[in-house]
Amino acid sequence: MIDPSNYRFGLPIAASTYAGRVDATLNLIHVAMFVIFGLWGLFFIFALIKFRKGANPTANYEASKGGLASFLPDVAVLLFEVWLIFVVGLPIWANIKEVFPKDTESNVVELVAEQFAWNFQYAGPDGVMGPRQPKLMNANNGLGLDRSAATAKDDIWVLNELHVPVGKPTIIYMTSKDVIHSFFVPEFRVKQDVVPGMRIPLWFEPTRPGHYEIGCAQLCGLGHYRMRGEVVAESPEEFQKWLDEREAETRAQYQ
Repeated sequence: MIDPSNYRFGLPIAASTYAGRVDATLNLIHVAMFVIFGLWGLFFIFALIKFRKGANPTANYEASKGGLASFLPDVAVLLFEVWLIFVVGLPIWANIKEVFPKDTESNVVELVAEQFAWNFQYAGPDGVMGPRQPKLMNANNGLGLDRSAATAKDDIWVLNELHVPVGKPTIIYMTSKDVIHSFFVPEFRVKQDVVPGMRIPLWFEPTRPGHYEIGCAQLCGLGHYRMRGEVVAESPEEFQKWLDEREAETRAQYQ
């Protein structure tokens, strides 16, 4: 069950390896905006007092003569924003979106989103994801797994529940069978659009055991409110136990 204490005032708890860097960047932006807002507010008050009508009964229509110094605040803000984007923001973005761990060193999961559910596929003991066919998709086979294929007989299908080991990267290859959805786990600081016809990778490494809500951050139809799932982050031993149990159930059903 999802722990309500994860969602207190401010951001939810940080539960992935890069969540702390994302939070630090957000905090830096908020502090900078607060400082800039305060300085501009003080300048505005100063201007209201200094150039009030009582102190300046005759209007002055001449252009400002402040020279280059009058542009320094704007230049300082511009340089800060450039530094924030290229020095702080881009490395974090690249770490999340471009620099992926190896599949062989990760927990690999396939995701097929639909109105209004998340279908997760885990490879069986053979370590190979079985083929999927859209024509086979139905209420009892949300992934469209072709169970006649040898590599699909041991694959695990899980609905709306993603199990991941703590301390090990998880890579999700995601697609959608109908409309655009958006996979969102606030505690991991991950959000990724899931687009029909595309196979989009996403990775994260959990650092805290727990139950975390999966939300759809893209309005996807009348049942959008039902587009909820759950991440179960657990120790490697607990994860392996769960995986073994699901593999046994799958073998009993399809082999």
